[in-house]
Amino acid sequence: MSEHPRLQAVLARIDEANALDPNKEPAGETAEPAALLYGRRMSAVLEEFNPDASEELQIAVRAQHIERWKRPRKDYAEGRAGYLNWRRDAAQYHAARTNELMQLEGYDEQVRERVTGLVLKQGIKRDAEAQTLEDVACLVFMRWYFAAFATKNTHEQLYRIVQKTARKMSTAGRSAALKLPLPAELVPAITAAE
Repeated sequence: MSEHPRLQAVLARIDEANALDPNKEPAGETAEPAALLYGRRMSAVLEEFNPDASEELQIAVRAQHIERWKRPRKDYAEGRAGYLNWRRDAAQYHAARTNELMQLEGYDEQVRERVTGLVLKQGIKRDAEAQTLEDVACLVFMRWYFAAFATKNTHEQLYRIVQKTARKMSTAGRSAALKLPLPAELVPAITAAE
């Protein structure tokens, strides 16, 4: 991954913004702001999954959920329509906020627009970097957040969640997912998506 000073500066700005998250999540022996932890997990998985990622992808991955707590799901209607409206509005906010921070670090409009497109996941399945962002998000979910879903859902619901997640992933993403410590009975949900 790049050590470019401007990249490091914008990642630091993203982390500073996410460090204000009032929601805390256990991280080892301490608790950290949830958005900060999520962003760092996204970057760590990108480093493992695609160590040669472009600067634009590195920024988009870190900022995918920047300041997510400012757009809580509970502010939207229940059901699928409310969920989709929330996701759309949140993605637009994340993209605009990232664009703002990049502009402060002197990134030109073309680069900022590329990152905006990645954060909005435009062109998944056609754009390799947008697909990589989706793969990383799915891997982070399966690795760190799936267990919370496991306690709230039946086996059939979990199977469907894993299956839907796997369908969004590339072949390389699904291969990486199969290396995660998921319950063995859920592995077919990943392999069936190929």
